[in-house]
Amino acid sequence: MDATTGIERRADGIVESGSFDPTEFADELERAPHNHELGTSLWFENERVRVFEVRLDPGERGPFHIHDRTYFWTVVEPGRGLQHLADGTYVVRDYRLGETKFLVHSEDKALIHDLENVGSTTLRFVTVELRDPATAP
Repeated sequence: MDATTGIERRADGIVESGSFDPTEFADELERAPHNHELGTSLWFENERVRVFEVRLDPGERGPFHIHDRTYFWTVVEPGRGLQHLADGTYVVRDYRLGETKFLVHSEDKALIHDLENVGSTTLRFVTVELRDPATAP
């Protein structure tokens, strides 16, 4: 239990999870399999990697997008985020400074989600997508 907020916090930072009505985001979810914009700005791209910044001020939300390649992210400004997943579930979690996740995805095992800053500070990540040079556009 967090002494400041009184909210139960799991080791993975999750403070809440549940389900939502995906029809609220139907248009975005329809476009998501073709949305490979993984952040708010693209910093670098070549045949091996794409590097994005994700910067969301309080109340801002990034649209649904797809992860169909291996990638990792690192938190550079901590905060609280809400992710809606394409299966109709959501999770709210606290992201800690320096926290890094390495996630393996493929076309067959893709992840579709959004991210909303539901905290009171700017939430910021650096996301690096690894590209297969043989399949890069």
